[in-house]
Amino acid sequence: MELLLAITIGIVVATSVYLMLDRNALRFLFGLVLLSNAVNLIIFAGGRLTVGAPPLIPDGAYAPVGVVANALPQALVLTAIVIGFGLLAFTLALVYRTFMTLGTVNSDEMRIAEPRDKRELDTGRLGMGKADPEHPATGQEAGI
Repeated sequence: MELLLAITIGIVVATSVYLMLDRNALRFLFGLVLLSNAVNLIIFAGGRLTVGAPPLIPDGAYAPVGVVANALPQALVLTAIVIGFGLLAFTLALVYRTFMTLGTVNSDEMRIAEPRDKRELDTGRLGMGKADPEHPATGQEAGI
């Protein structure tokens, strides 16, 4: 069972890295979610996969009776799921706002603060280099 889980974790990590290397911000986000799920599986497998009862202590006893499942990895994974969902919601809102502002989710086309060619770098339209009196920088171009 642990070998199957290790192979599954490897496939999920490889898929997430493949998605995160793409220039599309939405695919990067899906890769990030897959990577967090792979980490959750690693934490869960780190607690050893055992067939056992829930870790409940009967009345009058100081420890669980018999073989029980490890509760710590389960609690860590539950916490990681909640944090991962919050991260997903936040980054999805950022990607949506980026798409509404720029009209694209391709990272190569998101070049607001970067000059497109050497001529714009020399003219200083974005506040870099010498000022050009014919094309003064506006607040929007300067990123203000």
